[in-house]
Amino acid sequence: MADRSYINCLFKISMVYINCLLKCLKEDSMATVRSLKIKTSTCKRIVKELHSYEKEVEREAAKTADMKDKGADPYDLKQQENVLAESRMMIPDCRKRLEAALEDLKGILAEFLEETDEKESPEIDEARNTIAEVEKVFETTEA
Repeated sequence: MADRSYINCLFKISMVYINCLLKCLKEDSMATVRSLKIKTSTCKRIVKELHSYEKEVEREAAKTADMKDKGADPYDLKQQENVLAESRMMIPDCRKRLEAALEDLKGILAEFLEETDEKESPEIDEARNTIAEVEKVFETTEA
């Protein structure tokens, strides 16, 4: 009788252990989908940020040129040139962050495709489209 209860206890423990393993595997694959979404969103956000800085540089450059044409006070002109310089400094930083985010996204996508049987899903399509968009941004600025 004691042997039977011992075996039942071992069986229950092993079933709990197996269920925990299955749950961990499921959560791990969900974490990969979650990571894929996060990396995709990060790339999209940095692309928007880069475009915003580029527009800001255009605006500030036009404002600086306008101030020069109108013969603005030298102090005000110097301040405006500093604003323009700060805006220009943000673009290389943003590009570096975008390059790093793109590499992260490519890596997580490759890992996701290796670990799962899925080859098509909304998350995968979104990641691929974002990669293409970011690479297009780099091609445009290099040309």
